[in-house]
Amino acid sequence: MTITPGRVATLHYRLSDADGRTLDDSRARQQPLSYLHGHGNLFAALEAHLADAAPGAQMRVTLSPAQSYGERDEALVSETARSAFPVDQPLQAGARFQAQGPEGPHTVTVIAAGADSVTVDANHPLAGQTLSYEIEILEVREATRAERVKGHPLPPGTSHTEVEDRKQV
Repeated sequence: MTITPGRVATLHYRLSDADGRTLDDSRARQQPLSYLHGHGNLFAALEAHLADAAPGAQMRVTLSPAQSYGERDEALVSETARSAFPVDQPLQAGARFQAQGPEGPHTVTVIAAGADSVTVDANHPLAGQTLSYEIEILEVREATRAERVKGHPLPPGTSHTEVEDRKQV
C-alpha cells in the first residue's frame, strides 16, 4: 500500500538544519510520526515528496524557508511593556510565551528583558532556515471514518461515534 490522500502514514524522521545539526529525531525519541495524507497535516512540499511512497522507503527531503516556516520577518520583532508578562515569572532570553495577536494566539520568544520593556520575536524559531528531513516510511494504512472526520490520526480504538459525540459537547 502506498501513501495517497485519505491514508495514514507512519514514519521516522530526522530533521536537521543547513549545517547538519539535528533539530529533532523521532527515532531517538522512540516516537514515530503518524499523519493523514492530503489533510494539510504536514508542509505541502513535504507531503508531495511522500506521495506514493511505500513502507520501507527512505528519502531525504530538503525544504526552503518558503516551503516550510517562511522567511524571517523583522517586523515580527517588537518591544512590549514588561507589565504584559506574568509578574511572578522571571524573563530570560529564549523563554516562550503565548500571546494574542490579530490572527489569534501565537508563540513569542523573549530576545531581551529589561525592567520596563521586553523585546519579543513572533517569528517561528525555524523561520528563514533551510530544513532537511531524512525519512523512513514504516506503515501505510487506510484512515478510519473517525480519522477522516477529524482530519488527523486518532488513538487506536476511537470510533466515529465518539468523535461525533465530542463535537456536540
